[in-house]
This record gives sequence, C-alpha cells and structure tokens, in this order.
Amino acid sequence: MSQSSLKQNITSINKNTLSSDEVSIGEVVSITGSHALVRIYNETHQGDRERLQLGAIVSVDTGAVVVLALIAGMSIPAPSLDDGANDVKVMELEMIGEFVKPSSTSPARFQRGVSHYPTLGDQVFIAARTELSALFASSHSASVRVGVVKQDSSIPATVNVNELFSRHTAILGTTGAGKSCAVSLMLQAVTDRYQKAHIVILDTHNEYASSFGDKAVVFDPATFTLPYWLLTFDELIEVLYPDRHGVETEIEILREMIPIVKRVGYSSSASVLRTTGDQRAFETSNVTVDTPVPYRISEILALLDKGLGSLNNTENMSPYKKLRNRLFTVSQDARYSFMFGTLTVQDNMVDILSKLFRIPIDNKPISIIELGSLPTEVAQVVVSVVSRLAFDFGLWSNGASPIAIVCEDAHRFAPANHNYGFAPTRMALARIAKEGRKTGVSLWVVSQRPTELDPAILSQCNTVFAMRLANNSDQDALRAVVPDASTSLLASLPSLRTGEAIAVGEGVPLPTSIRFDALRKTDIPRSLTASFTDGWSVEIDDGRFIERIVEQWRAQRLLPPEI
Repeated sequence: MSQSSLKQNITSINKNTLSSDEVSIGEVVSITGSHALVRIYNETHQGDRERLQLGAIVSVDTGAVVVLALIAGMSIPAPSLDDGANDVKVMELEMIGEFVKPSSTSPARFQRGVSHYPTLGDQVFIAARTELSALFASSHSASVRVGVVKQDSSIPATVNVNELFSRHTAILGTTGAGKSCAVSLMLQAVTDRYQKAHIVILDTHNEYASSFGDKAVVFDPATFTLPYWLLTFDELIEVLYPDRHGVETEIEILREMIPIVKRVGYSSSASVLRTTGDQRAFETSNVTVDTPVPYRISEILALLDKGLGSLNNTENMSPYKKLRNRLFTVSQDARYSFMFGTLTVQDNMVDILSKLFRIPIDNKPISIIELGSLPTEVAQVVVSVVSRLAFDFGLWSNGASPIAIVCEDAHRFAPANHNYGFAPTRMALARIAKEGRKTGVSLWVVSQRPTELDPAILSQCNTVFAMRLANNSDQDALRAVVPDASTSLLASLPSLRTGEAIAVGEGVPLPTSIRFDALRKTDIPRSLTASFTDGWSVEIDDGRFIERIVEQWRAQRLLPPEI
C-alpha cells in the first residue's frame, strides 16, 4: 500500500473511527484482565471478513481509544432443544492493542497493550477495513510485504525488517508446512528492497541453491573452504575424536603442541609485515590454542615424531602414535577436504570472511552453505565456526556491517537436551541469540520440533511465524514463548493450510493469521522427499547407474551428471 493510501486510511480513522452504518455484533458482559466475554446478538455473513470466526479481529470503542481484540473462542453455554433461535451466544476476546484517537496535539496511532479497558455494555464491532488497512499497511519505511491477512485477503501482511532481524526470528512448523518457502519468500522480499544485505543460510538439506538465482553464492563441499586452523581447539577435537572417550592423553598432547606451531606461524606473519613497513606490535605470548593463526599439520606431525624419538618406554609412545595416525587419517579423508585439502597453508582469513559474509557484496547478498552431504559431526563444526566468526566479526567491527545467520533444522545444532549435539555449536548460536543485537548479528532459527530446540534460544526470538504443528508438546513449547495475548491463535495450528502461519511478535503489527504469497516456480526450494510411486513406476535403464553411485559413495561427494 502506498504512503498516500495509508494517510487516507489514518485520516478516515481520525475523522470517524466507527462509521455510522456499522452494526454492533454484541456487547461486553464480562471483563477479566486481558480477556472479555461478549454476548452476540447480531451475526453478519456478508463476506469472509465479516464472519465471526476464531482469530478474527474486532473493535470496541471505549471513548478515548478503540480497543482491538482477537476472537479466542465462541460457544452456546446452554443450547436449547428447539430451533436455537433464542439461544444465548457468547464469544471470548483477547485484547491485543488499541488505536488512540487523535487530539489537538497528536494524530491517531496504534499501540500494543491496552490502557483503557472496555466496560460492561460497550458495543463490539467487526474491525473496519480502514482500521485493518492502516494497521497492516507499510506504515514504516523499513517494512516489506510477505503475504496477505487471512481475515481479509485484500489487506497485505507486512513485516518490519529492523525488528525481524535485530530481535531474531523463528520459523516453526511440521515437515511440509511450507517453512522453506516462507524463508525464501521473506529473504527475497528483504533483498529486493535492501540489496546491500549480508545473509548466510546454513542449508542442511541442500534445497536453497535455486531459490535466489543470481543473488546468492552457493558453497558446497567441493567449493567451500574452511581451513582447520580457523577452528577452536574444541571444534578441532570434535572433528578428530567425536566421542572423546579414552583419548584424554592424546587431546592433552595436542593441546600443548598447537600453540607452539601457531607461534611459529604468527612470528612469520609478523616478519612479513615488518618488512613491508607495518609497525604493528606482535606478541607471540598472546597466541593461544584458539587464536586463528595458520599452522601446518606437518609441523604437528614433526613434533610428534620428535616426541617419539625422545621416549624409551613403549607404553608412553602409544598416545603419540595414535594421535599421529589420527591426524594423518583425517587430513587424507575426502569428507574433510574442505578443511585439510589445500596443498599450501596461507593466511587467507580476510579472503574467507569476505566471500562468506559477502563484503563486498558484488550483487550477491546471500551465501548458501550446503551441509547436506557432510558427516554429522563436521556439519556441527561448520555451523559452530560460521556462527562464531559472524559474532566475532560483528563484535570487532562494532556492527558496521550487520550479518544475518539463517539456521535450518536448528534443533539439531542447539538441542534442548544439553547431553546431545556439540556444545560449542549450541553456545555459538546462543551467544548470537543473547548478544547479537548489540553486535549487528541476527539469528533466524527454522525447525519442525520446537520442543527439541534450546528454549533459551527460542525465547530470544521476538518474532515467530508458527506454521502447521500437530504435536501437542511442540504447541506447548511454542505457547511458552509467545505473549499471553496471542495464545488463542495457537489453537488453530493443527488446522493451518500449507503456506499459512500465525505471526506474532515485534516484527508484525499485531498477532494474526497470515497467508504467505506464492513463490515463482523457479524460486521454490528443492524438496528432497523421494517419491516412491514415481520411482517404482519406471525401470532404471542406465547401465552405469550403480557404478556411478559407488563412485560418489567412495568419493564422498556428488559427481557432475554425465552428458
């Protein structure tokens, strides 16, 4: 909606908030906190917008303000046995906000919460289209359209971009509810308007590659580079020893050796910079086991060989030999080639950060990191490193270039049960959720199991798009983090259609049901759900089919299709 149309709507509200031809649908008969009970005596059926249904928005004129409320429930307390014409019908309202009427010093405005409560006998009306239009219109320059209001499809549903990112967002819903399409749609809308964005998608199902066209750079295991020396010690140990049982001695040996070889690399970098005239001070004593300084695995192996040469007891040699063999095995593993596969080790941290976070943007504001073909423990480490680098970059840049991290299947990386998953990954995501607003780093979590997602992270997401959820425990987990005035809307979660959502939080004008706009066919994320009926309806006549599968299996990566 244009700004001129918006001004006309607000002017209409200013002059006459409730039109004279509006007909009251009932009156308030009970008030308890944020809830009101209304006796219905006039049901209208002139259109979908005017039907009394769960989630519909109604208004109550209290004098100084017009209170807006959601229909939370309807009933006939004592149904009669005749035709029901005289039955008493009631509906329960949840008050969510109010339009403050204009005065000589200020115009009409909407605000969350209620300052002037309805009283007994106040008349209730279906919210006028002018009220809804003014409420959901792009009243702020930082708003973008993502769909339509379910109550009235002629009214666009908009979101506030600043609130959506600065206060974090959760997109929740069962498999097939349309979460990936909703993510693609919203990011498309944002990047269409803000072409200098910096967005990183952690794609666990390799489904977003075709969703953004020329706007995105796609990193797969063959093109993604994340050198091992960027990992913290805990992240490196997760790659080497995922279970960590019975390897305490090897871990301690490695903990002592890594700072030694890092200091050598750090001193070399200092010498190079000094010869080029850079007078910055270099203190090798500041280098720790977690400092992101390049070093060579070969130097670790050389130290291990030196340690083996100084040991006489065969029993003492065992940890050194095991550690050496493990380092060599992992560095040669094709699955870890994006970490250990480079022939030379160089300090290319600037280049890595530039490509990963799209600085400069080069007309591609979105990075997509495909994690689908990576081992579980490696995917955990990648998410941990990317999230940690984003936060540290935001911290040391003072938020000069805000970054958004979109984490698919977030419950895998930040589980509610702290005995599962990889602790540094959960901590990196939690750090963004708790402190990212100060450093210009945003977190979007996407999950089909809210009950399995760390509640501390979910509670920090101040905007929630709840799509179809049939599991009672997932609905309960969601109710625990949404405002009380929105809980009645969640009762309809099991019956939402694909592409519909309950939108609540700071990023939307008020809690409501919305229907996301349809994506173009070319932008729909690729679904990885196998079709049994299609697969079982044809015979595979490719003579090299099994041979190619074995090649990919052994190479641990998808090979390009044969022409």
